Amino acid sequence: MFGYVTISEPELKVKDLRKYKAYYCGLCRTLKERYGGVGQLTLSYDMTFVVILLTSLYESETNHSTHRCKVHPVKKQNMLQNQMTEYAADMNMILSYYHMKDDWVDEKKVSGFVGTYALRRRVKKIIQKYPRQSHVIQKELKMLTALEKENSQDIDKTAGCFGRLMGELLICKEDQWESRLRKMGFFLGKFIYLMDAYEDLEMDQKEGLYNPLKELSKKPDYEERCREMLCMMIAECSAQFEGLPCLLDVDILRNILYDGVWTRYRRIQEQKKKSEEKNNDKESI
Repeated sequence: MFGYVTISEPELKVKDLRKYKAYYCGLCRTLKERYGGVGQLTLSYDMTFVVILLTSLYESETNHSTHRCKVHPVKKQNMLQNQMTEYAADMNMILSYYHMKDDWVDEKKVSGFVGTYALRRRVKKIIQKYPRQSHVIQKELKMLTALEKENSQDIDKTAGCFGRLMGELLICKEDQWESRLRKMGFFLGKFIYLMDAYEDLEMDQKEGLYNPLKELSKKPDYEERCREMLCMMIAECSAQFEGLPCLLDVDILRNILYDGVWTRYRRIQEQKKKSEEKNNDKESI
């Protein structure tokens, strides 16, 4: 995952911030308990959002505990864990496993081989437990890899792969909320993929790497069109969310969807502004 689906800390109440951190630390501990240190390396804000969303929707019974960890060795941290934390941890491992497997098979990356070898035995059980999600994750990652190899500039196709992957990942139960969750995940996944491509464009251009926005970036209205696409994706995602009966931690969820997801975007804009000002100063000299 990419870490774009996070909170806007200044806009969050203190009690909600503490609870959000407890969910995050709970997911970290669950990854460690189930998959060791390798599992902890896959921890992300995006999957913390999934935990909070599904906990709110299904009103899962949550356990509170306090523990020390390597990051916080002195002070015990509050941790919230439940069935949805375990589900999110499992999905995180499947996603990481198939991603690293593709890196090894397609690009012969040593990190992909090492990661695949380290996770293979543990992830095999998860794949058997969640065949539906595993199949879609593997299928969409393969399709995305193929499109990237073709240097596809069809952003709807490439982002759609990650959208369908995210849509399937949100469905832990096939029930009356399945359709709405799938749509919500689809648009959220497309937003994540677009934001990642937008953030990495300059670096990818310098290093000659693939980016689905390269052709669009040549257009004079590139910035405007990117923002429009991002706004459209998160608006559709939020519309689906508002149709869910989520009451628990709804302020945290809305903080993420309406403000937090734009945190990195605002940071990128600030960096671009500073860079432009620096260049203008050089030209004036």
